[in-house]
Amino acid sequence: MRWLDWAVVAVYLTWIIWSGLRAGKRTNELDGYFRANRSLPWWAVGLSVMATQLSAITLVGTTGKAYADGMRFVQIYLGLPIAMIILSRTLVPFFYKSGVFTAYEYLERRFDVKTRSLASIVFLAQRGLSCGVVIAAPSIILSIVLGWNIIFTILAIGLPTIAYTMVGGVQAVTWTDVKQMVVIVFAMGSAVTVLIMGLPHGVSAGDALHIAGSVGRLQAIDFKWDLHQDYTFWSGLFGGLFLSLSYFGTDQSQVQRYLTASSVNSSRHSLLMSAFVKIPLQAMILITGVLTFSFFLFNKNPMLFNPVHEKEVLASTRAAEYQGLEKEYDLRFAERQVAAQALADAGKLDSSSPAALAARDAFKKANGDVGAVRTRAATLVKDVTHDSLYKDVNYVFPTFILTYMPMGLMGLMIAAILSAAMSASSGELNALATATVMDFYRRHVNKDAEDAKYLWFSKVATLFWGLFACGVAYYAANLGSLIDVVNQFGSLFYGSMLGVFILALATKSTNGTGAFIGFLAGLTTVFTFAFHPETKSISYLWHNVIGAVVCVVVGMTVSLFTGGNPTRKGVEAGPIS
Repeated sequence: MRWLDWAVVAVYLTWIIWSGLRAGKRTNELDGYFRANRSLPWWAVGLSVMATQLSAITLVGTTGKAYADGMRFVQIYLGLPIAMIILSRTLVPFFYKSGVFTAYEYLERRFDVKTRSLASIVFLAQRGLSCGVVIAAPSIILSIVLGWNIIFTILAIGLPTIAYTMVGGVQAVTWTDVKQMVVIVFAMGSAVTVLIMGLPHGVSAGDALHIAGSVGRLQAIDFKWDLHQDYTFWSGLFGGLFLSLSYFGTDQSQVQRYLTASSVNSSRHSLLMSAFVKIPLQAMILITGVLTFSFFLFNKNPMLFNPVHEKEVLASTRAAEYQGLEKEYDLRFAERQVAAQALADAGKLDSSSPAALAARDAFKKANGDVGAVRTRAATLVKDVTHDSLYKDVNYVFPTFILTYMPMGLMGLMIAAILSAAMSASSGELNALATATVMDFYRRHVNKDAEDAKYLWFSKVATLFWGLFACGVAYYAANLGSLIDVVNQFGSLFYGSMLGVFILALATKSTNGTGAFIGFLAGLTTVFTFAFHPETKSISYLWHNVIGAVVCVVVGMTVSLFTGGNPTRKGVEAGPIS
């Protein structure tokens, strides 16, 4: 990067950190630190909800996934609008009126303390892991840009985030999220412009998408019923619905957001805003990845996008083999470039004409040849580095940014990615601290302390979870597509979590024993499906459905045989102390 890029990054990050620290002046009470005194406008809460997902994982992982796999990932959001409508009519007003700090407080009122504690432990486990993945995404970029050690890079991102989250609380999280959304949308718009302008003369954006579509990159909907496919219409509609219901309805990082709104209606509006804006925003990110694929048809990219592993191979005894593959790659790339130009020219003809069909077939073959060379190179990397999980999908978009973005815009793009990671992880850290303090420290250790004591412990908890997330980030950087990793982490737990809340809200006869055992049964079943050799190939989206169904069925059955729940059918107002 050049001096202007560094200046943009420095100014933007200074502004974000200063804004977060400044928000700490209004968080000297527990309600202000965790719920912003229920004073935030609906649009700010709505942007904050969306910003949690439009993190650096989205910018790095989703664009890379679209480059390699096309638009199919958008199907995961098919159930999102339905989920948001359901939640806005059920859990949102329920939680808001109950006066809780965490979603899991209610489980003690409805069932017992062991169910509340188990739910909170599950949240802490899966959210602590996913927070590490959020930090890992920009760490990959900085390690490339600056040549820093990955551990130092992770700490360079994590420590400032920990600092302003400790001081500013949920108000810092929300208002930095608002700034983040504006910058991300502007930066991504700039990236799309550069991608289109970088196409050869005579090749339009429509031509670029037509070429990408010829090899399946624009296939957004797949109606095939296949439990082993991650992204189909059915897995997105049903698995995505259960995932969205659990994430936005029972995950403290989201529940805490709409508890900060000024009224129940404001909370509802914030969720509905996300329901109908999230899919277009996600489609824009995916289109950016598809355009990156088309851009690299005409503009040279490295054979493999991960330069760290490439250096290891070149320093090994198999360097000559790798260099031979690079020469073959250059030849195949040139052939594909010619074929892509021919297909673009043929786009002006009737798509069913012999010339157009021949051009499409020639491009598909040339693209397959390039892919075959890359596959052989990746296999060589795995052999030399002994890294069986090696994938370079997370390096695709950073390579474009650092190679082709103009001065200034490159800095803006890097700043947006860093800020996205900091804002998203700060929200998760604040939620982790809230659950730690309210569900464990206040409930089991010190029930009658003053707010100052709880606030001090909240900041200690934020520091602990921040350092834990940094440790997870070190391992998450090489786990493949980051957007898949974070969803796979969550789907191990989300379905069972949703199931226990269904038992709490939709059944009157379920007791604490039934809910607790049903929760454990759901988790056990999902982990069995996820890791058993005969069932682990089932798409992780179905884990959300499996966990919820097993939890509800087992919970109701156990309750039936343990006397039901004749007394605890309602919910009292006010927090449990």
